[in-house]
Amino acid sequence: MKQLVELHTNDSLEVTLEPVSRMDLIKYSGASGDFNPIHTVDEEAKKAGLPGIIAHGMWTMGNLSKLFTPYYEEGFIQDYQIRFSGMVFLQDVITLKAEVENISDTFSDFKVKAVNQHGKEVIKGKIRFSKY
Repeated sequence: MKQLVELHTNDSLEVTLEPVSRMDLIKYSGASGDFNPIHTVDEEAKKAGLPGIIAHGMWTMGNLSKLFTPYYEEGFIQDYQIRFSGMVFLQDVITLKAEVENISDTFSDFKVKAVNQHGKEVIKGKIRFSKY
């Protein structure tokens, strides 16, 4: 694995998550304090007009940081700008992607996104990774 400082403009990082499970969302509900039942109870999601339970948007956003976990000895996420663009359902397989957009001596800017198994973007944004 390359160090983050070895990456160049347009280089990319990618991580594919395990399929989203009900237990993932139950655990996230407890950790986040977001107990909206559309995230854990099928009937409640259907009552809300959804085809099934959906993952918390912040669960998906938080997972994007996994792209940078191997590099925390080199720096930290300084800024995080995200737009939600789709829903994540049970059993979706989410692939997290980051592409180097800009590099300086003190930081690297990345375009980030998460896509489902159908190639549909569910989140996109930018991350600034500051170097120690």
